[in-house]
Amino acid sequence: MEKENTDYFCEVGESAGFSSGPGGQNVNKRATRIELRWKVMQSAFFSDEEKARILEVLANRINKAGELIVTAQKERSQSRNREIAYERLNELIQEALVIQEERIPTKPTAGSQERRIEEKKAQSFIKNKRRKPEIEE
Repeated sequence: MEKENTDYFCEVGESAGFSSGPGGQNVNKRATRIELRWKVMQSAFFSDEEKARILEVLANRINKAGELIVTAQKERSQSRNREIAYERLNELIQEALVIQEERIPTKPTAGSQERRIEEKKAQSFIKNKRRKPEIEE
């Protein structure tokens, strides 16, 4: 279920604010930080299953109002931060929609089990050599 289409960007609310960190007077004079807010459940571009998957996978990034919030403030220009924020939003959604194949557990091979036992014996031998010799009286 991968969507390369970024038509949902028209549903994204955008706001600018003052960034923190380095940047000299630029930080104090220009609102370069970009914050994107996207209401997942109100999207017309994703099916209900896709919305549920996005809500489940990105639950820690979605607030109580059901908005996915992405912020970018690393760059000194607002336009570059806007590009970064939209790229990050798209990446998050793309990753959330990828369904991982379930891993089928396998048994260790006879050779790997044998190597593991040999390794344990070798380690045991090394540790036993470190001990003080026992003095018999």
